[in-house]
Amino acid sequence: MGKAAEREEQLSLLSRLRVTFPEDPEWPMPDQVSRDHYWAYLKTSHDVGGEPAAPGVFENKEEERWELMTYVMCETLGWRGIWVSEERRRIGNVDVGRAVYLGLPYYARWLWSVGRVLIEKKHITSGELTQRLAQVYDRLAGLPAGAHVDAQPRCEGDGSAVARNKHHQDAVGIGDPQKFAGLAAPARFSLGDRVRVRNLPVMFYTRTPEYVRGATGTIAEVAYESPAPEDESWAREDARPEWFYIVRFNQTELWDSYTGPAHDSLQTELPERWLEPA
Repeated sequence: MGKAAEREEQLSLLSRLRVTFPEDPEWPMPDQVSRDHYWAYLKTSHDVGGEPAAPGVFENKEEERWELMTYVMCETLGWRGIWVSEERRRIGNVDVGRAVYLGLPYYARWLWSVGRVLIEKKHITSGELTQRLAQVYDRLAGLPAGAHVDAQPRCEGDGSAVARNKHHQDAVGIGDPQKFAGLAAPARFSLGDRVRVRNLPVMFYTRTPEYVRGATGTIAEVAYESPAPEDESWAREDARPEWFYIVRFNQTELWDSYTGPAHDSLQTELPERWLEPA
């Protein structure tokens, strides 16, 4: 993209990428955004359950080599105490924004999250990453699409002084979330209890889907103890574990237009803070 015409073509492509409502101006004044639109802008990008969508073909796909290597790299970062999986989900699913979340391949967002966490936790600088990317681009120049190049690390670092979390050590031989067993307060709900999902405001991250908030269901299982995603995603090692529950909902309770059998149900996993007695 070195020529003026190429830059203009790329910018023209970007101008077609819209992430605002057509009726809202870009960078609107406060009185130009409705309450409903404000809620929609704040909704986490990965919470797409129940949104209207055109029918699509879902099929199994063999992972490409770069996807497998990305998975291994992310797991290694977890095993070595650099992050926990909930951090990766937040960084790669929510922090990217709705357009990138829906527009990029799954493991491309995982790769994006690797660079983000390494910069934010001061393992590398943004400038170092930029220079290394430029060097890889140069090595790939002129090669056919899909060509592989061998890794050429510039040095081998000393990891003894790297800041790490305790989770990767505490869970060894125990498992996650088993390492949190016995650390939460007594479970507030029991099997068969009727509960309502609280309609809490969400700004940055949650795994409680929008389509169950405010709905009433039944405790199908008292599952396990663990920090809630809203805390674990920010690497809060001091977060207090709480109970998670499997909650069963009648489909007709969730969807006003549901036309299936009346006894159809849906189950999802929710932390205790999101539940109240019905």
